[in-house]
Amino acid sequence: MYQEMPPCATNVCPGYSGRNTTQRSGFPFCCLSRRLQMLQLLLFCVTSSHALCSLVQPGFEESTNLVHLFSNRSNQEQGYCGTEARLASSLDFWTLSSENHIAVLPVDPVKENYVRKVKNCIFSIAFPTPFKSRIHLVAVSKEVLEDILDLDLSVSETDVFIQLVSGEKIVFGSIPLTHRYGGHQFGVWTDQLGDGRAHFIGIYRNRQGEKWELQLKGSGKTPYSNGDGRAVLCSSVREFLCSEAMHYLGIPTSRAASLVVSDDEVWRDQFYNGNIVKEQGAIVLHVAKSWFRIGSLEILSHGELDLLRTLLDFSIQEHFLLVKVQEPNRYDFFFIVVSETAHLIALWMSVGFAHGVCNTDNFSLLSITIAYDPFGFMEAYNPILYQTSDDERRYKIGNQASIGMFNLNKLLHALNPLLNPGQKQLAAQILEGYPVLYYTRFTELFKAKLGLLGEKKGDDDLIAFLLHLMEKTEADFTVTFRQLREITQSQLQELNIPQQFWALRMISKHQLFPAWVSQYLLRLKSNMNDSDSERRRMTTVNPRYVLKNWMAESAVQKAKNDFSEVHLLQQVLQHPFQKHPAAEKAGYSSPTPSWAKDLRVSCSS
Repeated sequence: MYQEMPPCATNVCPGYSGRNTTQRSGFPFCCLSRRLQMLQLLLFCVTSSHALCSLVQPGFEESTNLVHLFSNRSNQEQGYCGTEARLASSLDFWTLSSENHIAVLPVDPVKENYVRKVKNCIFSIAFPTPFKSRIHLVAVSKEVLEDILDLDLSVSETDVFIQLVSGEKIVFGSIPLTHRYGGHQFGVWTDQLGDGRAHFIGIYRNRQGEKWELQLKGSGKTPYSNGDGRAVLCSSVREFLCSEAMHYLGIPTSRAASLVVSDDEVWRDQFYNGNIVKEQGAIVLHVAKSWFRIGSLEILSHGELDLLRTLLDFSIQEHFLLVKVQEPNRYDFFFIVVSETAHLIALWMSVGFAHGVCNTDNFSLLSITIAYDPFGFMEAYNPILYQTSDDERRYKIGNQASIGMFNLNKLLHALNPLLNPGQKQLAAQILEGYPVLYYTRFTELFKAKLGLLGEKKGDDDLIAFLLHLMEKTEADFTVTFRQLREITQSQLQELNIPQQFWALRMISKHQLFPAWVSQYLLRLKSNMNDSDSERRRMTTVNPRYVLKNWMAESAVQKAKNDFSEVHLLQQVLQHPFQKHPAAEKAGYSSPTPSWAKDLRVSCSS
């Protein structure tokens, strides 16, 4: 429990100042390396307090237990100074709340949990379905527990914690909710989707004054389910590891607090070929500042305009603090989302990340990475990297920038009923500026990866030239850029590529490699007072390790009876820019093993 703290002198701690809405520039990638000249062508019902009280009735407690019966009061509300507050050593006084949402956003009046068409609300009440068999804690994120949730790591060793993160118990003050949203999936409007296997279990306000929303994924059926509401061990291991790995790469993302697995049997046809196999059920506890997405607004634009206005204004008030809610400023919100989305996708491309399913229901309004399903990091450079379920290759890695614009266009369509003609015109102009935002940010990121300083004519061509060579030689994306940092300029000039720089040796086989090296070294000379030691800055933007599919698959296969590689990967990916002895021994910076050359990943999890 929390130890008693001295009140701050002001009795109030510094609050969360809101999301960073600094204007960022971004840039498009769609098959950038296909031709050198392509760079210029690329895209390129409000619940009353009485109703709130009525939601917590004895009948609901039958579905799940309550951890405790204390009122929800954050450190701030109790007057504790955030910088001095200690971590909770138990969950006895640790609380969540759903009130921030259900006091403003309508909840489905139907309380029964069965699949149905839901209208005129943002959420439905649905309790997680506990596992029937024993539960194992696979992994936790120490940083998420301590820095976000104010929990000492020792709490994760308690039975109450396991019960909480597996959906067996909920914290008093929380009413489990499932979110109603729609979306364009693979370019087609699919109407109602919603949280089919996820439960929002409450908001936690931490000692920094930040509000974080907690979500269980794989926690059972909801009114929006199209299956059993479960997730399985293989996909959950990948999702847990990748969401944390992306954070340490510096990419905006939801976070993963914990991963549990059960002995419950879950049946899956992973590749949709009729081969149904038995897997273990698993649940990941995710945290994010918000789980609202483009599809959250899209579904309301189909005849529920009052609700659309309510949700939009709520989102602006909560997460876009520089935007005034008054109607004339709503297009400012759109500008921020456009700018931040361009920035996010450029960041994805800078580490070779392919999301896999860039539907509008998987694009966050806060421009963070969510919905880690059939993702992948490029191994051999290939701008058409895609996942198994995407037969038309719509979401291949080289298309992500253009898909971002498609999704933003759908967001604009959803907002249009709330905008007057002048605002619609301004918003359309904002969207037209997306390619330039993306193009600029992409260029900035890749110049940094190559160690280029300042602005020089021809930088775009130099980047495209290298990507062209990487594609033709199938060089490893991550390792190539890393080795360009580690090799000396004299070794490059002499075209003397030592054996350990295996990715560069692959590119060096191309007949145009000497020409690229000549242009690159000439460009490096324009960096004032630059040297091999000064180029260490490239280390901070070129990771040595990313979660390649073969690494995740190796951990998944072992996790059926041994979680050691999950823990190793978690440790390594917390420091992706640093050399790690155990990672080197495991081959994480070596060429992809032959057994993994044809490894496939699908949506089925």
